Amino acid sequence: MNKQNLNQIKKIYDQGGNIIQFLKKGNSSQANSDEMVLISYDFQSGSYIKYVQSNPKEKDLYTKSIAAVINNLNVKYDSILEAGVGEATTLASLLPKLKAKPKDTYGFDISWSRIKYGQEYLKKKRLSKVFLFVGDLFNIPIADNAIDIVYTSHSIEPNGGKEKEALKELYRITNKYLILLEPAYELADKKARERMEHHGYIKNLYSTAKSLKYNVLDYKLFDYYINPLNPTGLMIIKKSLQNKLTNSKPLLCPISKTPLSFIRGSYFSKKGLLAYPIIDKVPCLLNENAVIATHYLDRFTK
Repeated sequence: MNKQNLNQIKKIYDQGGNIIQFLKKGNSSQANSDEMVLISYDFQSGSYIKYVQSNPKEKDLYTKSIAAVINNLNVKYDSILEAGVGEATTLASLLPKLKAKPKDTYGFDISWSRIKYGQEYLKKKRLSKVFLFVGDLFNIPIADNAIDIVYTSHSIEPNGGKEKEALKELYRITNKYLILLEPAYELADKKARERMEHHGYIKNLYSTAKSLKYNVLDYKLFDYYINPLNPTGLMIIKKSLQNKLTNSKPLLCPISKTPLSFIRGSYFSKKGLLAYPIIDKVPCLLNENAVIATHYLDRFTK
């Protein structure tokens, strides 16, 4: 997409139009591209916080149910991550409800604007020890088996046709449990299924997980969801191989797949020789954010 078209797209958004449907015009595929998802959610940034502030009970009930799932796992965990964290409204409401507080908490989203809003929201909730960053669901800048509990909340949703790729990447970074709260196409009625198909939502998450031979402990309609036309399904996947992470720094260069270190205001891969910028306190760890910096560690005069 030509980035010069963003002003035109903004007019569509300001008029209440559906950005993804607008971007799909002239496109024969019903699938939503990564770029469509990014543009749509970036323009929506801030709207989720406003909704939660107007409807606090909904989020409270939803995260109470998520906390119950995690608390009932009866497993020791040091780290937790929300993939597709958005504006961190779910994460911020969930953390205080967990019986065991994780030592390390992470969240990522493909949209810089959503992460920035999320940082501000967490700050207002006095949840300072949460690391948010820009990342790609299909190329997560996190090391293998690095996070004890990984969960999603309607994050895979708009990526219909990419169920396998999303599951494999989320499973890769998981150390103990992967908890998926996603549209339950397999459990939905005809009207809900038609709506999901229209919007390009995922349809085969459970069957894909089974085909990958994952240990699915449970798959059912979630205890609480708001929209009957987009019912939430709960899937709990246990990863039998539980590893001790040897590298205490789980961040990974998405291109070279080597560790990232925070050096002189950026994240740098010493082996990959790539640097990733931090824009207004938001680490940007997408492939396209990488800067070739072969002399980054040279000593320059200040």
